[in-house]
Amino acid sequence: METSKFTRFFEKFASRATQATGSSTAFLLALLTIVIWVITGPIFGYSDTWQLVINTGTTIITFLMVFLIQKSQNKDSLAMQIKLNELLAVNRKASNRLLNVEDLTEAELHALHEFFGRLAERAKAEATLSESHSIEEAEEIHEDKLEELEERRVVRQKEKQTHKQQAKTQSVKS
Repeated sequence: METSKFTRFFEKFASRATQATGSSTAFLLALLTIVIWVITGPIFGYSDTWQLVINTGTTIITFLMVFLIQKSQNKDSLAMQIKLNELLAVNRKASNRLLNVEDLTEAELHALHEFFGRLAERAKAEATLSESHSIEEAEEIHEDKLEELEERRVVRQKEKQTHKQQAKTQSVKS
């Protein structure tokens, strides 16, 4: 996937700017700016220009930050959706119909929400909220996954060996 120089630059800039503006230092700088502005009020006689400086400055910064925050939020949201899709895709019991569920209409999302709400109500009736899978169950699931991984590795190894033998057989025949 090829991106332009501007897109790459903006990606880096937005990421760094979002990290910087979300820091304690940025908050303290903003607070210091406001304190200095308030202190200078009597010096400038609380004039219209004095008020206009802070209003204009904060408006410009807010306007630009909206776009940076939205860019960062869009990227984070997409990354989260990809991670969730991966979990759904590899879980044998999960419905693949929920992959890219974010692309459904609002009405379809409400219908799914109601469906899962009914499931949650049924689950509440069956057990207390403090009950969960046990550590033993989690370890058992992990062991199952490791066994499946090893089985897939063995199958791939056998396929490679079979492929090599077929290639040798074909080269001998030639």
